[in-house]
Amino acid sequence: MLDISSLAIPDVKVIRPAKFGDQRGFFSETYNQRAFREAGIDTVFVQDNHAFSAKTGTLRGLHFQAPPFAQTKLVRVAKGRIWDVAVDIRQGSRSFGRWVAAEISADGWEQILIPAGFAHGYCTLEPDTEIIYKVDNYYSPSHDLGVSWDDADISIAWPLSIDDNVLSEKDRNLPRLNELQSPFLYDAA
Repeated sequence: MLDISSLAIPDVKVIRPAKFGDQRGFFSETYNQRAFREAGIDTVFVQDNHAFSAKTGTLRGLHFQAPPFAQTKLVRVAKGRIWDVAVDIRQGSRSFGRWVAAEISADGWEQILIPAGFAHGYCTLEPDTEIIYKVDNYYSPSHDLGVSWDDADISIAWPLSIDDNVLSEKDRNLPRLNELQSPFLYDAA
């Protein structure tokens, strides 16, 4: 059983799978293709990724892959907490350039579904945070792109001060959204 809710941009969803516990611990089907399909999510995932961030304030993103290697992501936290962000980069969308975010954690057992056509990033809210995420297309270095995490036109309200963020050199040098010709077109169908 899945508890699914949409964020302010309805294509981005928070999903909470059932979790059953007793004196031994717990069990949960974090992904079941049939259950997701019955809930209207037909994505077929092909790869799992696991990321570890040692420090609170580690910021990764905003990343996406261009077609034909665009990716839908299903993100969950195995340990710790993150503030997860999706930015709509679909040309023609009413929400183009807008962002939504949700705090997800190992304790809360939430997952977030980020469709292709969104730039994705997150900031760790605890040390030693681990996330696991599924993608529906393989990694392609030549299609790996991004948008600046601190783009003033997007104005993401990150939960920690800029001085606290730990960033890669790659993420420090991503272009602004207005410098990027987005490869995604909004499909209203």
